[in-house]
Amino acid sequence: MTNTDKEILLIVDDIPTNLKLLMNVLRHLDFTVQVAQDGEDALEQVAYAKPDLILLDVMMPGMDGFETCRRLKADEKTHDIPVIFMTALTETVDKVKGFEIGAVDYITKPVQPEEVLARVNTHLKLRKQQKRLEQQKIELEQHNSELEAFAHTVAHDLKNPLNTIYGMTGLLIEDIEELSKPNILKHLNTVEYASIKMSKIIDALLLLASARTQEVEMEAVNMADVITQVHQRLTHTIEQYQGEIILPKTWPSVLGYAPWIEEVWANYLSNGLKYGGKPPRLELGATPINGNYIRFWVHDNGQGMTKEDQNRLFVPFTRITQARIEGHGLGLSIVQRIVEKCGGQVGVESKLGQGSRFHFSLPTH
Repeated sequence: MTNTDKEILLIVDDIPTNLKLLMNVLRHLDFTVQVAQDGEDALEQVAYAKPDLILLDVMMPGMDGFETCRRLKADEKTHDIPVIFMTALTETVDKVKGFEIGAVDYITKPVQPEEVLARVNTHLKLRKQQKRLEQQKIELEQHNSELEAFAHTVAHDLKNPLNTIYGMTGLLIEDIEELSKPNILKHLNTVEYASIKMSKIIDALLLLASARTQEVEMEAVNMADVITQVHQRLTHTIEQYQGEIILPKTWPSVLGYAPWIEEVWANYLSNGLKYGGKPPRLELGATPINGNYIRFWVHDNGQGMTKEDQNRLFVPFTRITQARIEGHGLGLSIVQRIVEKCGGQVGVESKLGQGSRFHFSLPTH
């Protein structure tokens, strides 16, 4: 465990000898120990680095332990930090008061090393379990939301092409003998187009699922090779829209997972060809950012987008049903998940009348 991974224990006491004693007791344990000598100092430290457990003296000048605990529990950012009071008070009413304002336990002064170690270890274990349960709850809620979004995509996006196939095949079965060969071919082309659309939706959903669950090893990506593969995949679309694609002379080296990065470029370029200018002109490039990342981008010559439309583009798959920008919703939610899984970020810059620049960043190699 590295220092940054260690749990943090904050001791709050106004008497240096008490702090020294507790530091000696706890110094061999595998967590970081911090100290504060009054309530104000404790609140400042907690705001800077949230501890996993607080040992809090009750009797202190100025802000006492009870008031310090009240403020911690009143703040949404710190209310879940376990607080163990340290006090020479033996009256039951004082202990009840401490529990009422949110303390999880008491240690009676003068402190006994064995008692301190036992209580600290116990509550740190409970805190770990609590965090684990909270994380599992978040993940379960996300899974449920994604299942709903998945069901919506299947029910709505797949329903239309399926209805087309059902209708066209029914028409062919009923009227095959009366239809001319050109009409039959026309209906079959419609069926083929709907089938291709369904296949692409299914592939997209499978890719989205794999990007969520699959663990891949990040490695150097040959971006020139990736772009070549994407260009070959989109040959028909480029010809259909009479698109022009402008490439840089060289590409920088970055870390990623090439099959996923290919899907990112394929999405950006196909959207640029379909929704860019007429005819579309797409310029690709790469720009260093923040020293350790490269931002790759596609600039189109389309009409551009409003801020409102830009804010609705990159939505999590859990909110895909809210996306209303034609052709972008599911695809860009996949792009976002892929790039974030590779340690980068996605975004768009656009102004009406000046086109749009879709970008994604990856760490340098």
